[in-house]
Amino acid sequence: MFGLEASDMAMMSGWVLYFAIFFTPFIQEDVAVIGAATASIADAAPTAFLVAAILSGLVCSDAWKYWMGRLARRYEWAHKFAEKPGVSIAGDLIRKEFVQTMLTARFVPGTRIPAYIAAGFFQVDYVRYVLTLILTASMYVGLMFGLFHSVGAVAGEKATVWLPIIAVILLAGYVTFRWVTHQNNKAGPMTPLSQEMDHPMPDMPGFEGNPLEDGDHEAKE
Repeated sequence: MFGLEASDMAMMSGWVLYFAIFFTPFIQEDVAVIGAATASIADAAPTAFLVAAILSGLVCSDAWKYWMGRLARRYEWAHKFAEKPGVSIAGDLIRKEFVQTMLTARFVPGTRIPAYIAAGFFQVDYVRYVLTLILTASMYVGLMFGLFHSVGAVAGEKATVWLPIIAVILLAGYVTFRWVTHQNNKAGPMTPLSQEMDHPMPDMPGFEGNPLEDGDHEAKE
């Protein structure tokens, strides 16, 4: 599976093709999506089955990453991390802006794994996490398949370059808008990070000495 190119998938057929499309997201998601879309326009298999295979692979390859964040809460270093200024505020932001966070993770390179682990660390509801994962994966797959079928494989592959650029521009505009509006009414998690807005991290057992666990901000050095 290592070293598999997207174009190689169009040369496969039957269950071998479906297995390749399903398992490739565990290694490289973009290659898997491009490979599935390439196989679709090459009529290597019915498009509906290819879409089902790539969506299943994307969701399964990302669903477990949530539990890395949940598991991290058991360790001492995680509690020390939770004491840092702004961490609890970041958790508030992720929970309240969860769909936006997951959309960012899907389309902005380098944010996917940190965002999924953070969802677990800040205890976002797992059902909500999986449903949003399905939503964002469906958007990505639908967009890529639509491009491949409308403009062809060569132009479609270029989307992996310009889609992240567009996503970063939209994200910067959204963050700027939210920052300005929160600055005006002085409320919400996007106001400037401050010690006064920090609060105990919920359900992090075994660290009664953590100032944030006790709610005693004055005890922090």
